[in-house]
Amino acid sequence: MRKADLINQISEKTGIPKVDVLVTLESLFKEVKESLGKGENIYIRGFGSFITKKRAAKIGKNIKKNIAVEIPEHYIPAFKPAKEFVQDIKQRNRNRTTQ
Repeated sequence: MRKADLINQISEKTGIPKVDVLVTLESLFKEVKESLGKGENIYIRGFGSFITKKRAAKIGKNIKKNIAVEIPEHYIPAFKPAKEFVQDIKQRNRNRTTQ
């Protein structure tokens, strides 16, 4: 599913105009990026958490030049689903495979 498909489905289910749904989704994405950029995690009960994970410094290899490259310590964004979210998806997949 693409972002446009998501916007269409939300608009159809809620009756909210597509433009308003687009603005809302873009605002959500912007806030998530800004919060994670500041080192603040976002916790949404029943859905999951947007967090930053710390990656330790390591030595990588540039295969083309055959040299070692130092990769500094850095943070990456990650999503950790809530237990309820995971259980719901597992249940839906079980129902889908038994039909």
